[in-house]
Amino acid sequence: MSIRTFVASTSFAAIVLAVGCATTTEQYLGAEDAGAPPTFIADGGSDAPDSTFALTAYCPSSACPADRTTCPSSRFLCDIDLKSDPNNCGSCGFVCPKDAVGAMFACVNGKCEMTCDSVTPTFDCNGIVDDGCEVTPTTNENCGACGVKCTDPANPCVRTSSGVYACGCGGSDIACDFGGFLVCIDPRKDNQHCGACALECDPTNGGAPAYPNYYYGCMDRECGHLKCTDGFGNCNGLQQDGCETDLTADDNCGACGNVCPAGQGCHRGITGEYSCMCPQGQTYCSILNIFGFCVDIATDPAHCGSCGVTCAGDDSQRFIYPVCRYGSCETACQMGHADCNGDLGDGCEINTDFDPRNCGECGHACDAVAGQACVAGRCVVEPCDVDAGETR
Repeated sequence: MSIRTFVASTSFAAIVLAVGCATTTEQYLGAEDAGAPPTFIADGGSDAPDSTFALTAYCPSSACPADRTTCPSSRFLCDIDLKSDPNNCGSCGFVCPKDAVGAMFACVNGKCEMTCDSVTPTFDCNGIVDDGCEVTPTTNENCGACGVKCTDPANPCVRTSSGVYACGCGGSDIACDFGGFLVCIDPRKDNQHCGACALECDPTNGGAPAYPNYYYGCMDRECGHLKCTDGFGNCNGLQQDGCETDLTADDNCGACGNVCPAGQGCHRGITGEYSCMCPQGQTYCSILNIFGFCVDIATDPAHCGSCGVTCAGDDSQRFIYPVCRYGSCETACQMGHADCNGDLGDGCEINTDFDPRNCGECGHACDAVAGQACVAGRCVVEPCDVDAGETR
C-alpha cells in the first residue's frame, strides 16, 4: 500500500516528511479545512480557477532530505546529519579533531569549528588549530585578550573585582597576591588587606571593649573600627547593646526593616547575601549550610521530594535518563528513543527518529516495499513520478 498526499502548489516541492506511511490516505496540507475536493468549470469562463493552481501527489521515498545522508557507518537510511555530526562533518567519514588544550571541537554547518574554553578562560592567539587554545589571558603579554600587553610595572595584569583580567585595578582597588595570582581588592574595607596588601586587622583590637555581635575591622583604610558580625545589624543605633538585630530573620532580612513577603523566607543566596527567597511552590536547599537556592522538589531530579535526593538511572548508553514526577524518581527515554519491548533492562532500545519500522512511535512503520526512509520520526515522501505510478 502507499500514501498519496496532495498539496496545493504552483510547482513541485522538494522532498518533505509525512506522518502516515503504511496505508493509502489523502491529506490536504496548508489549508484550514480541506473540505470537498476542488471542482473545475468546464467552459473555462470567468469563474474558472487559475490554471496554474494544481494538486501535487506525494509518494513514499528512499531519498534523503537536504543535509541528510546514509554513510557506511549508518544503521538506518538518512540517519547522518552532515551539518552537525562530528564523525561525519560535511561528508561521510570526515571526523572533527578531538578536544585539544583549552579547546573543544564541534561540527557546525558542515564544518569543524574550534571553541575556546570560556570558564578558564583560554584563547587561540596564533590561529593554529593543532595546538588548540594555547593562551591563558592572565599574563602581561596577553591580558584579558590576545595581544593586550601590560607595559607599566605599576599596572600588571590582574583579575579585577568584576572577575575580568585587565592591566591594573583602577579606582581605589589594589592588586594583592592570592596563591600566585594578582587579585584586585578594596583596601578601604578589606579586613585582611586594610590600607595595604596582607595588613590584617585584629578583631579584638588589642583587648578593646567588646560588644554583642561586634568585632573590630577595617574602615577608611584603618583597623580598629566596630563592625557587625555576619548576619547581624545595629538597627537601633546604640553601641552598648551591640548589633542586636538578626538580619537572617524574615522581618529584617539582609537589612533593618526589610520584611519578606508572605510565603517567602530569609535565606543566604549564591551571592552570599541574605534576601527574601523561594515563593510558594519552591523549597530552599542549602549547600554545606553556607548558601543555597530555590528548587521545585516536585520536578527537580537533583532534589526530588526533598533537598539533596538525587534520582539515579542516568544511562546514556541505553538512552535512559532520570526524571522527578510529583516528588518521586522515575526514568524516561531520551528524545528520539522508545522502550518498545516493555523491558527497561535493555534500555530504550528503539530509535524512533530513524527506524522505519518504528517511525515516530513504536509500531508505526513506513512503506518497506518502497524502501521509505524515516527522518526525525516521520516517513519521507516526495512528489510522485506520474509516469512510474503511485509508488517509487
